[in-house]
Amino acid sequence: MTPRVDCPVSPIGRALFVPAAETLVVADVHLGRAAASSIDAPIDDGEVVRERLESLLGRTDPETVVVAGDLLHAFDTIPRGLERDLAAFEDCVDAADASLVVTPGNHDPMLETVFDGTVTSEYRLADGETVVCHGHEPPQTSAPRYVIGHDHPALSVDGRKHPCVLYGPGVYEGADVFVCPALSPLAAGVTVNGMRTRAFQSPLVTDADAFQPGVWDDSSEDVLWFPPLGGCRRLL
Repeated sequence: MTPRVDCPVSPIGRALFVPAAETLVVADVHLGRAAASSIDAPIDDGEVVRERLESLLGRTDPETVVVAGDLLHAFDTIPRGLERDLAAFEDCVDAADASLVVTPGNHDPMLETVFDGTVTSEYRLADGETVVCHGHEPPQTSAPRYVIGHDHPALSVDGRKHPCVLYGPGVYEGADVFVCPALSPLAAGVTVNGMRTRAFQSPLVTDADAFQPGVWDDSSEDVLWFPPLGGCRRLL
């Protein structure tokens, strides 16, 4: 592992916090995925999402919560229970006295049929330097820093898979890129240890070797930073 990384975006759990903007960013919530699955889900994914969100809100006390895409998992129908879980998600944010903004992802074509809150394809945070979007398409807004989701990164260490954040300094047209892990309990994560650039789905991942993975450690309540993926291939 490498020393602590000093950057203006702080990984926490399966999310990112931007202190200068008092904003919590979560990605790939995928509400409705369990009901839309062809098999019975072993857990109540909506309940787990609420528990994770409540914990994150309690730790960060944000003014704003931004979903970096794929709040839903709904393409042409609304899965059973989705509206209930979405209402509970919104209630969690309201109870924390925070505002909610959603940047749609590729799994969100029906978002505006069930969500009447703030929706925008890209959202610039109050710090003026960070733009949040899902990451499945090239951003239209210029910024020195992007926070995205979409790829569900996870790092395999000693045979165990750990959701991780990926931090790529200056990798997209000179801008930094942070890739969030998935908040959904049903997204096990895509193991990034040996992935090359072409294997990532986001066009913002232009040089996979330069991205540094960070794994949240509950015991120390801190991030364990690993060498960039180019080095991880030789170590893990």
